Amino acid sequence: MAAPSPGPREVLALSPEAARRAPTSGSSCRGLLWRLRDKQSRLGLFEIGPGHELHGMMCMMQAGLWAATQVSMDHPPTGLPSQEDFSEVLTQVHEGFELGTLAGPAFARLRHCLGLAEEDYQAALGPGSPYLQFLSTSKSKAIFFLSHDQRFFLKTQRRREVRALLAHLPRYVQHLQRHPHSLLARLLGVHSLRVAGGKKTYFIVMHSVFYPAGRISERYDIKGCEVSRWVEPAPEGSPVILVLKDLNFQGKTIDLGPQRSWFLRQMELDTTFLRELNVLDYSLLMAFQRLHEDERGPGSGLIFRMARSVQGTESPEEPGAQNRRLLPDAPNALHILDGPEQRYFLGLVDLATVYGLRKRLEHLWKTLRYPGRTFSTVSPARYACRLCQWVEAHTE
Repeated sequence: MAAPSPGPREVLALSPEAARRAPTSGSSCRGLLWRLRDKQSRLGLFEIGPGHELHGMMCMMQAGLWAATQVSMDHPPTGLPSQEDFSEVLTQVHEGFELGTLAGPAFARLRHCLGLAEEDYQAALGPGSPYLQFLSTSKSKAIFFLSHDQRFFLKTQRRREVRALLAHLPRYVQHLQRHPHSLLARLLGVHSLRVAGGKKTYFIVMHSVFYPAGRISERYDIKGCEVSRWVEPAPEGSPVILVLKDLNFQGKTIDLGPQRSWFLRQMELDTTFLRELNVLDYSLLMAFQRLHEDERGPGSGLIFRMARSVQGTESPEEPGAQNRRLLPDAPNALHILDGPEQRYFLGLVDLATVYGLRKRLEHLWKTLRYPGRTFSTVSPARYACRLCQWVEAHTE
């Protein structure tokens, strides 16, 4: 792939049948509890069951991810991080397909530092419960999945996007160490899937920004521009979950109260980092959830968490420079901010588009095609500045 490798490894993986026997009684109990939950949280999401066009792909991903995670459980990274952690490629051969794990030790370290147990990661992504599919409003041809508990998000990626992610991975990890409450989406794994000698399909695994999703009422994907940034809302009463865009948000604001200054500063820190990587076309994901009466008020539901989002590394910077904050006592706290009336889910996603020749030519074409209008393909410096300006103008 992108970086020099100590040598790709190819091993025979556990069979899918063995993987299907892997979930413990604990995960079985969790599955039962999930099925008993109110199904309101899954309206608009579709289980990928037998007969679904993506069912075969899902089964291979589940068996492959179970076996890949088992490797990191059986052989956890030890000692200090090394360059080899970021360049290792492990290919596991299954019946009818191969699953590649790219930079496996680096991601295993990252999951550990984020406090994510490998057993939980394996149980959520492995065989047992089907993934969920949703209808994306993205213009890309990517395929999107959610784990059945909606905690993890899987997305297919182009090869050039994977190369960019892996090239930037060491600096990404370093940024999370320096700024533990960063809004950047937590990337948890990068993989390839090859079926019976065909072409490789690449995909990533990340923490879902919209988790837990049970009471979320609105979802938005914001880029800070206007061209192609409108989605026709679903009819009233429709079960389809749509992620709306910039023009759908006109006339609305985000009421963060005293959290606003933290949010503006973190947006500045994160977009500056992405600008330095020469990255553009990322999105600020937002979702709203109305707070219950007992969740409102100063300090309600907040705990003072000074733990790093990437633990076990010392930073010379003071907590003020790291822009830490009080985190809500809730799952996925790093992507949640509570305002006076609403809970907001916020995160920066799609961090793999580099401003190379292809995008520079696209910028020139769009300048001629859309004179006087704002569009997504601009220089990374302009992109970062414009998104921060959008946030400042739409928060209070």
